[in-house]
Amino acid sequence: MVVHDEIDLDFGVLRVHHDRGSGGHNGVSSLIRSIGQGFWRLRCGVGRPPGSRDPADYVLERFGSRERIDAELMTQYAAVLVEVFVTEGGEAARQRAGEMNQPT
Repeated sequence: MVVHDEIDLDFGVLRVHHDRGSGGHNGVSSLIRSIGQGFWRLRCGVGRPPGSRDPADYVLERFGSRERIDAELMTQYAAVLVEVFVTEGGEAARQRAGEMNQPT
C-alpha cells in the first residue's frame, strides 16, 4: 500500500483505491512507471491550494496551527487503515475508509 497526499480530496478525507492511474500526482506517476499500476493506495486529503498557488509548493508546506490537530487525527486514522489493510485486506480497508469519512 502506498500512502500519499491528495489535493483532489478535502482536508482529512481518506480513500483507499486499487489499480488506478496517477491522477496527476507526480510521486504516484513515478511509482507506476517503476512498478506498474497494480498496487493499493491510501489517499490522504489535503485539499486544493487557495488561489493560484503552486500545488507542489502547497503540499510541501508545514500545516498551520489550526490544521495540526486535524492532521494528527488524519494520521492516526490512516495508521488504522494501514493496519486493517495488513490484517484484513484491501477491500476491508476500503470499506473502513468509507465508514470513517461518514459525517457523525
